Amino acid sequence: MPIKKYHPTTNARRDMTVLTYEELSGDAPYKPLTAPLKSDAGRGSSGRITVRHRGGGHKRKYRIIDFSQSDKLDIEARVETIEYDPNRSAFIALVVYRDGERRYVLAHASMRVGDTIITSDSAKPVDGNRLRIGNIPTGLFVYSVELIVGQGSTAVRSAGSHAQVISQEGEYTQLKMPSGEVRKVHKQCFATVGTVSNVDHAQVTIGKAGRARWKGKRPTVLGKSMNAVDHPHGGGEGHSPIGMISPKTPWGAPALGAKTRRRKDTTKWVVRDRRGKLINKQ
Repeated sequence: MPIKKYHPTTNARRDMTVLTYEELSGDAPYKPLTAPLKSDAGRGSSGRITVRHRGGGHKRKYRIIDFSQSDKLDIEARVETIEYDPNRSAFIALVVYRDGERRYVLAHASMRVGDTIITSDSAKPVDGNRLRIGNIPTGLFVYSVELIVGQGSTAVRSAGSHAQVISQEGEYTQLKMPSGEVRKVHKQCFATVGTVSNVDHAQVTIGKAGRARWKGKRPTVLGKSMNAVDHPHGGGEGHSPIGMISPKTPWGAPALGAKTRRRKDTTKWVVRDRRGKLINKQ
């Protein structure tokens, strides 16, 4: 998708870029597949801020996406529209099945209005078709990956991302994830062939703070710009160094490089980590 760059008529316009959205065909979302979305501004059930730097932003409606499609096995669907979704970086497609039902699915990079897709064990491994991972040839790119059988896709859903089928061994398929991690996934899990749409999403330059506010992002300041009572890095004369061996979070926990992964039981599915280190021998 082309990216439009503005002339530097103001400081905010300088270097600002936007997507042209040439692929999109739909304007208003399909109403039966929308739901109200209440903004919590980073507050939890107690009403207190639990996640900082969130709030405001444009009002949104949630688009109900079918991340499974397993209940529509062997029923062909035609792409009616390709639409923008404010709740995710990827584009979504409204498809109508031969039985007349309409659903939203994640669009792939080359999807166009009028294309047909299908979820089937015997489907051709072409972009947009959804198959069990064990039936996808090695070397192909996949997205919308199901990691637990029957759960629906939970991985590789952001704009421009894809995983690659590395090998088919025994009961499991090895996938190279977008992070570079090589992971074992059960062959009965589903995945869609192709790459997620909106490939140029990462190339867009926001250009001004106001555009971030439209997205619901509130300002962030460095800890060392705060007072000592507000942050471990705070205090001192002016913009002083943090004055400690390791950076800390506002609550005193180690930050920037400290390991936070707790679920050691899922390491058994990882063959190589994202740095290329061998975790589990074959």
